[in-house]
Amino acid sequence: MGVKSKEIVENFYISLFKDEKGTLDNYLHPNATLSWYGTTGFKKLDFKEILKLRDDLGKNFESLKPEVEKIVEEGHQIAIQFTYHVETIENPDEEMPLAHFMAIWELKDNKLFKGVQISQLGEEVDESPWA
Repeated sequence: MGVKSKEIVENFYISLFKDEKGTLDNYLHPNATLSWYGTTGFKKLDFKEILKLRDDLGKNFESLKPEVEKIVEEGHQIAIQFTYHVETIENPDEEMPLAHFMAIWELKDNKLFKGVQISQLGEEVDESPWA
């Protein structure tokens, strides 16, 4: 798997919001599932539900970009820790943290196949936990 697998996971989260043609097809396996533990509870998403989530984010924010802190690979699993920063439609001149994420993905056919993600609402962090 190597560097390419890490890049697949990182590029998925970087390009998720950009609405690039074929983004989900490029990174997500058609039978992908994501188990997401968030502040609003547990959600199990499939390919179509991830697409809907991406579309909803696009309607609510001017921009959304991840700040990747760490990516680790072990065997067939890749873990990523990042924060999404957003500019809201109401205040496009101020960027603020939306949420902090940890996700672990298994790849199949060089695409994201099975993921588990945990998120917490964003807050300003003065220092990286890896510093």
